[in-house]
Amino acid sequence: MAEVEVFVGSIDQGTTSTRFIIYDRSAKAVGSHQIEFTQFYPQAGWVEHDPTEILESVRLCVQKAIDKATADGHNVDNGLKAIGLTNQRETTLVWSKSTGLPLYNAIVWMDARTSSICRKLEKELPGGRTHFVETCGLPISTYFSALKLLWLLENVDAVKEAVKAGDALFGTIDSWLIWNMTGGVNGGLHVTDVSNASRTMLMNLKTLDWDKPTLDTLGISAEILPKIVSNAEIIGTVSDGWPIFGIPISGCLGDQHAAMLGQACQKGEAKSTYGTGAFILLNTGEEVIESKHGLLTTLAFKLGQEAPTNYALEGSIAIAGAAVQWLRDGLDMISTASEIEELAAKVDSSGGVYFVPAFNGLFAPWWRDDARGVCIGITRFTNKSHIARAVLESMCFQVKDVLDSMHKDAGEKGEVKNEKGEFLLRVDGGATVNNLLMQIQADLLGNPVIRPADIETTALGAAYAAGLAVGIWTEDEIFASGEKVKLATTFYPTLDEERRNKKVESWCKAVSRTFDLADLSL
Repeated sequence: MAEVEVFVGSIDQGTTSTRFIIYDRSAKAVGSHQIEFTQFYPQAGWVEHDPTEILESVRLCVQKAIDKATADGHNVDNGLKAIGLTNQRETTLVWSKSTGLPLYNAIVWMDARTSSICRKLEKELPGGRTHFVETCGLPISTYFSALKLLWLLENVDAVKEAVKAGDALFGTIDSWLIWNMTGGVNGGLHVTDVSNASRTMLMNLKTLDWDKPTLDTLGISAEILPKIVSNAEIIGTVSDGWPIFGIPISGCLGDQHAAMLGQACQKGEAKSTYGTGAFILLNTGEEVIESKHGLLTTLAFKLGQEAPTNYALEGSIAIAGAAVQWLRDGLDMISTASEIEELAAKVDSSGGVYFVPAFNGLFAPWWRDDARGVCIGITRFTNKSHIARAVLESMCFQVKDVLDSMHKDAGEKGEVKNEKGEFLLRVDGGATVNNLLMQIQADLLGNPVIRPADIETTALGAAYAAGLAVGIWTEDEIFASGEKVKLATTFYPTLDEERRNKKVESWCKAVSRTFDLADLSL
């Protein structure tokens, strides 16, 4: 008798698009659908999303992916056993418990409107910018959800009133989707997972619960916060009205944590995801390492209620692929993002041009929200190919800055190296299809870069977590990464060390030119 088909669905709700991918028992994608959604920029430095549009994009992606897989002969209706969810982290919203409607647009992770709140807290709190680092691993920054929530509480009357009336629910995008998918106003579950909670600035990294002293200091009511669950457990089942009615939601991770799992990163191994931003995480095992070099201490994953907690060091880069989108949409220099590779390949260097995409400030390891973008070294010789190449290089230089900090924080013992003594960086995300980008990355690091056969490891990680919780896969199967590496593409460095060092020196000079530019006159 033929083996019954088994499938796991993965919702991947990103910063610029939503997708749903259906995986079979061998973790091969059999159907998917992706939709871009609207980015709102109400003021300079502000970025918002419409939560209702995001919810509808998920619904549509689920239906279309199931239709495609079914048309290809897969019995998804009978074989779908679990749903995993992964999402853009930190993006913050508050909605009404009684109406189910958002009380304001979602404030996106890269939004910088909270810089004045950050400055005020830094002055008032005895620990300054690092006041909460010991409990949550994060500095005070525009990046994290707690500051965005404070802005909503201070500036949006509907939010203030709903909190007073006991009708407000706070959440990151995972909470909003799960609440709606499990019933919404009719008993929807208000939950978040440990990885998303670890990015709010409100969760204690050791207890994995909301930190009461932090809530008291910031004046945030615990009543509006979701319950924290692990990354791999049955959270609830999908309610009526969805094409996946009755299926358990059994995996939930923030996007970067999902990519770590999709890349099977164990202790001492690191991955870099190139999306709108770029995010580099090094698994530090069950040890919480406090960074002394501008990185974040965060949670990697916790694969079950009783499972051990893995922690990570993270470097977050606000603008990576978004700089390519800016060349496309803001400057009309290219008509599709994929064209940048061909344009940049027309020259063999950036011709002395250095581009720093500090559009909304700089994240790790600099943490300068007063920085703004610069393009330096321009001469009459400069053409658009040089600028395109400088944009690609900017992504790779930023990743190198973070990895240099990681090497210092983790030390020799904290990293796994191959038999040649090389530290291997695993890469994923949409931008990694660009071979030139990957070669530049290997050249600037002086280490090999490994790109898996399936670069959508974020969705795969969420599927793994969901499948693990319902018994489709074991941890041993997920972390048996030897087979995956055989199918991967490895990029080896070809740049000599002297040239690499000179380029890095020039890059650091360019970065220093971005500081203290936030108040330039219009």
